[in-house]
Amino acid sequence: MERKGLSRREFVTLVAALMAIEALALDIMLPALPEIGAAFQVSDPNDRSLVLTVFLIGFGLPQVLFGPLSDRFGRRPPVLIGLAVYLACALASPAMGNFAALLSLRFAQGVAAAAIRVGILSAVRDRYQGAAMSEVMSVAMSIFLLVPLLMPGVGQIILLFGPWQLIFVAMGALAAIVGLWTLLRLPETLALASRRPLDFASIADGFSRVIRNRAAFSYGLSGAFLLGIILALINTSQQVYVDIYRLGPYYPLAFAAMPAAAIIGFLTNSRLVARFGMRRLAHGAMLTFLTGSILWLAMVAVATPPLWLFLLMVVLVTPMVTFGFPNTGALAMEPLGEVAGTASAIFGAIQTVGGAILGWAVAQSFDGTLVPVMASLCLFGACVLACFLVAEKGRLFGNGSVSTAPALDACAP
Repeated sequence: MERKGLSRREFVTLVAALMAIEALALDIMLPALPEIGAAFQVSDPNDRSLVLTVFLIGFGLPQVLFGPLSDRFGRRPPVLIGLAVYLACALASPAMGNFAALLSLRFAQGVAAAAIRVGILSAVRDRYQGAAMSEVMSVAMSIFLLVPLLMPGVGQIILLFGPWQLIFVAMGALAAIVGLWTLLRLPETLALASRRPLDFASIADGFSRVIRNRAAFSYGLSGAFLLGIILALINTSQQVYVDIYRLGPYYPLAFAAMPAAAIIGFLTNSRLVARFGMRRLAHGAMLTFLTGSILWLAMVAVATPPLWLFLLMVVLVTPMVTFGFPNTGALAMEPLGEVAGTASAIFGAIQTVGGAILGWAVAQSFDGTLVPVMASLCLFGACVLACFLVAEKGRLFGNGSVSTAPALDACAP
């Protein structure tokens, strides 16, 4: 159903808000992990990160199912149903009596967030393509990064006034607000004539198109390692800032350095992509990231750097990842417009499950030093560059055939 008067600005903001639903379920939880672990008598501190990892696995796996459903029934139904289930899981979580039950609800909440992601990213691809899609995603992600910038602090404030269960109540309240906005304003972007039949042959054809496209699949796969970089830093952040740097309840202030730098990176990418192209920005940024990560690893291998130097490296190195996400995402989706829902689902599943497993592995390897975290950044950055080389047949910094045409803004007034 078309919603008249939805401007480009409102559409991008709504996309950011729906993307933030996923981040909200992760970042607002970070300060509460010790209390949740204590409440359920989790003996190994590294296992507290399962609250994050289980959500991400639930978020990743079902996307391969939601993609064909989105291509058949449109973009609004999975988004709205996903929001309803997400809200129900958030409000039910405080009543769970054991850690396994809580993890089960977190998995279900991740499944709901998967439906939201597939629907909204497919809607973006319906309206935009090429450099225009990268620009829109950069702006949306710079807005949505206010969640990891602010939510750990919000979670810490909530814990000052009540138990960890209140965090889930706040999560549900924010999801309800975004859900009402979506219900009233999100248009259906997939025309009836463009909908694909829901049968085995059609689904198999869609999967085949995605997997057989070497460049698209390689760029899509790189997203798993990009997410692994981010989750390696997020999953260990509480231990790094509290256990190593002894910041206690002030750790969200230090954690905010990463999303703050990322916002600048996304906004910069949105301004540069039309001038330099998606490939050049992504390739150059990841080469810079790998160089900086190797230097960072050498630094922490000698001694634990002071907090100011660690935060300086966070600000200088991690923004390079922000040039990777929107550009590789657009490069992966660009040739697959006819199966955008299926492509979004496959890439989303690969990236989320792969990134979650990589982030979990880094969290499990944490040994009280910064070495495992920094070593993982070097390894994952090298894997991203390997994906780029496969996609481009061994040559970086090419122009490719990226369209820089203006966006097809079908829902603008």
